[in-house]
Amino acid sequence: MSSIADSPASVAPPAPPTAKPNPRVIGALVGILLAAMISGLNNRVGALALADVRGLLGVDSDEGSWIDTAYAAGELVIMPFAAWFAITLSVRRFQLWFLGTSAALAAILPFVHNLNLLVGLRFVQGVAAGGLIPILMMAALKFLPPAIRLHGLALYALTATFAPNLSIWLAGQWTDALSDWRWIYWQFIPAALLAGFLMERGLPREPIQSERFQQGNWRGMAFGIPALVLIAVALTQGVRLDWFNSPLITQSLIVGIGLLAIYLITEWFHPTPFVRLHLLGRRNLGFGFLLFTSILIVLLSGVLLPALYLGAIQDYRPLQTAPVGLIVALPQLVLGFFVAAILYQKWVDARVVFVLGLFTIALACLEASQLTSDWNWRQFVLPQALQAIGQPLVVVSTLFLITSVVRPDEGPSVSGMINTLRVFGTLIGSALIQQLVTVRGRFHTEMLLDHAAFIGNSLPQQPDPSSLMGIIGSQGLVLATADAYRVLGVLAVLLIPIVFLLNYIPAPDLKRAADQSSSSQG
Repeated sequence: MSSIADSPASVAPPAPPTAKPNPRVIGALVGILLAAMISGLNNRVGALALADVRGLLGVDSDEGSWIDTAYAAGELVIMPFAAWFAITLSVRRFQLWFLGTSAALAAILPFVHNLNLLVGLRFVQGVAAGGLIPILMMAALKFLPPAIRLHGLALYALTATFAPNLSIWLAGQWTDALSDWRWIYWQFIPAALLAGFLMERGLPREPIQSERFQQGNWRGMAFGIPALVLIAVALTQGVRLDWFNSPLITQSLIVGIGLLAIYLITEWFHPTPFVRLHLLGRRNLGFGFLLFTSILIVLLSGVLLPALYLGAIQDYRPLQTAPVGLIVALPQLVLGFFVAAILYQKWVDARVVFVLGLFTIALACLEASQLTSDWNWRQFVLPQALQAIGQPLVVVSTLFLITSVVRPDEGPSVSGMINTLRVFGTLIGSALIQQLVTVRGRFHTEMLLDHAAFIGNSLPQQPDPSSLMGIIGSQGLVLATADAYRVLGVLAVLLIPIVFLLNYIPAPDLKRAADQSSSSQG
């Protein structure tokens, strides 16, 4: 397999389409992008505003945490299968059905006050909204000619760089500025109507390929769905329930990993799998997916850690934290396309651009690791600005190196795998960072308490124990956050040697592709 995987034929760029996309197709792609973006925002904004939702429902943080778990589990469940169903049902029908379901649920969720019902509906919405994201990459590979395909991938990159950072500002608008928490859910509806209109007009009407239902790996799917749900539960609830000290987490991980292994085995041997795992034998896909998952963990240094610090130490609400997200989010509307334009240059090696992005993010982590308890959002401007530069360099380069070895007919499988890893990477990264901050916070608190006890014995007047514990607890969290920044910065540097294990991919020959397209049209 390795000889085949590294052969020149396997790394050749996909053949160019025979015709340029018309305005309606471009409009449909904009609609697919909009649907994917609001799906990501729907997840993140709901998580950031969870405290307000819990307060209105009258539930504590333990019970309320299952609202986020349900959405994350639903989003993860659909990722490997979305592209297959989109092809079978037609992209137009799949997108409109799933978009309509998500919008309908968004309309009724503010009126649901029963926690169990809300958790169940958020799971269904996670499935419906999560299915919209993989279609963006599949559509970009299918509809866009080589001259603008990288810009289409830059649009997909916005789901990993723009949406998570913008969500902080949006959550602040709904909960603080507008003071109407219902827009946490209703924000989905206006964008969904516009996206649905663009897709309804631009996507072709195609019949349902009913014969594909007889070819699906339904036995594997029966194992895969509960496996992904159980793993999502373990990753989102692990820190709260103290991992293997909880029977629920232990059993969820053991059963979930076991069922996932069975699902992957059935996919490997099935003649028409939902995702083609054999593609991982290609160097740029195998190592590329590893890098992509690791990158998503590193990128949380620009999203999760600043919000965690400012909320815990400075008592910031989402609207007050919003500037640190906007510093990263807004430049992405331009920088992603700028990176795509750079990668089109013949003299550019995408691996070097990738490494430059990793260095920039590592530098941002190093700068942010100097934080103290006096930092507010203004002290985060420099590290967040470095994040804004480094993130598109990394993500767009990764997508270029991965998708350049994919044939058009393989696009749906690759889209399913990379989006599954996108959700996995975010869940794993969030769990690891929260666990790291918890463990290091306890360590620093114990060290500071020992030091305070040693000094306090020599003081004529003993300090107030309650105020002392508050100060020590805050300082322990500050030091733990700094440790997390250092760990993520080191991880970014450690990924650099892996980048050069990827095959070099030259920029697409746009002149040749244009000549072939013109000849075909003629």
